[in-house]
Amino acid sequence: MQKRQIAMTSTTVEFYFDPVSPYAWLAMEQLDRITEAGGHILCRPILFAALLNAYTTKGPAEVPAKRAYVFRDVMRQAKRLNLPFCGPPCHPFNPLAALRAIHAIEGDAQRLVLARHLLMAVWRDGIDIADPDGLAVVLARSGVDADAVRAASASPEVKLRLRSVTQEAIDAGVFGVPTFRLRDELFWGADRVEALVWTLKGGTIDNAFYAGVLGRPSAAER
Repeated sequence: MQKRQIAMTSTTVEFYFDPVSPYAWLAMEQLDRITEAGGHILCRPILFAALLNAYTTKGPAEVPAKRAYVFRDVMRQAKRLNLPFCGPPCHPFNPLAALRAIHAIEGDAQRLVLARHLLMAVWRDGIDIADPDGLAVVLARSGVDADAVRAASASPEVKLRLRSVTQEAIDAGVFGVPTFRLRDELFWGADRVEALVWTLKGGTIDNAFYAGVLGRPSAAER
């Protein structure tokens, strides 16, 4: 498979996400704040389940108390941002077909357009994008050639592309979605957009002190 050539700059912000996460939707709806601060968004769809497997952790939807909290919290955040909320008919759901559809699009700007349509379809409109008919509706809405995207999505190249980008995310230390990556610094969660904007505008921490904090020994294990 030929790897995409991606031009990275000091203001490139890699946006790692999976439509299964409602926080990815909340983050998507705030991307304008990042671009207004000078960031250039790079669309990086990944499979959240693969991150959970890599770190041997459970997703929020697999822990009843967390699942209950997440939906209440997302509804709060959506209301605060004046975003209509519906949510999918089933959660968690299988996002593979949707993720592959995004990766089937060659242009980064076009990928981001389709990604936003997919996230809105799930969380704003309640469309089941794991269902082929539901996915077809969203592809048509986004203005892509639905037949071509579906055909490309089934190709070994696109399947490998999704696996490769997901592995790149894991190698970079990404452990959850959404995650933004700016100059090898990670910002996890829709609620970290403010911190990312602050960093784009020149904000920084004392990295030498940070390294020292990380070097402190552990005094307890469980």
